[in-house]
Amino acid sequence: MQRRTLIHTALAATVAGFGALPAFAQSWPGGKPITYVVPFAAGGTTDVLGRLIGQKLGTALGTTVVIDNKPGAGGSVGAEVGSRAAADGYTLVGGTVSSHAINVSLYPKIGYDPIKSFVPITLIGTNPLVLVVSQASPYKTLKDVLEASKGKNGGLSSASAGAGTSQHLSLELLAFRSGVKFTHIPYKGSGPAIQDVIGGQVDMMFDTTVVAAPHIQGGKLRAIAVTSAKRLASLPDVPTVAESGLAGLANFEVLSWQAIFAPAGTPIAIVNRLHDETARILAEPEMQGKLKGFGMEPANMTTAQISSFQQAEVAKWAQLVKAAGIKAD
Repeated sequence: MQRRTLIHTALAATVAGFGALPAFAQSWPGGKPITYVVPFAAGGTTDVLGRLIGQKLGTALGTTVVIDNKPGAGGSVGAEVGSRAAADGYTLVGGTVSSHAINVSLYPKIGYDPIKSFVPITLIGTNPLVLVVSQASPYKTLKDVLEASKGKNGGLSSASAGAGTSQHLSLELLAFRSGVKFTHIPYKGSGPAIQDVIGGQVDMMFDTTVVAAPHIQGGKLRAIAVTSAKRLASLPDVPTVAESGLAGLANFEVLSWQAIFAPAGTPIAIVNRLHDETARILAEPEMQGKLKGFGMEPANMTTAQISSFQQAEVAKWAQLVKAAGIKAD
């Protein structure tokens, strides 16, 4: 009798143990809102994508995804906020090449480790940048831009979404390769930066096609060159930087990327659910069309593949920052 009682007790404990995981998974998110931290100002690429994906993700999970813009230091401010949040599945972070690959080499101190402080959820996609000037600007080619910058004290001014962003690093790479100086003007996001380029307060800017393309198509900006290896289907008449044929610019290529992360320690069941839901959303024909219309190349990676990709990006940008002597403004 005692032996039988022990067996029944053990079986009951085992069943209860197995039952705990599905119950836990089903209780999340339980109607509680999820905060999606965007480490840049409203109107930029990360913000636009966060709102598109967040709305669909909230519907899929039966809750609300709230966008929380925390701009500053090329995405480092918002990324640090996200890294310190509870690892319970209620905080997501819109990560970028700057916040999760470049900044660790550029800033003397950031309050998080881009790899150890997070767990990857989804790599949304990659996209090149486009060098733009106001439609009223006299510059029509990359040669025009470089010649004008040579003849101006301090060089032409160039805006960015912040020090350490892909916009900033594209400028620094252009300066490094061409030997021409520019004056970098960092903002807290692409939204306000590109408005000042449109208004003529700043001479030019590298920005993602997500943000710049609508202004190009609307006649407010003139596209000078794209940073991809090949011309973009969405901007077929815009040459690549490498196509300029100018000295030092052969094989010039810069790709930005967008991803979603959660704080390290987030339960694997939640990570897997978030990965599966966002992957399904990004695979929808409507979303694929929007991403490609933005000039983005949609990605399809497992969380393990994203981790490997991110580690390689951290190493690549560290090498460039050191070689070019790039510093945060």
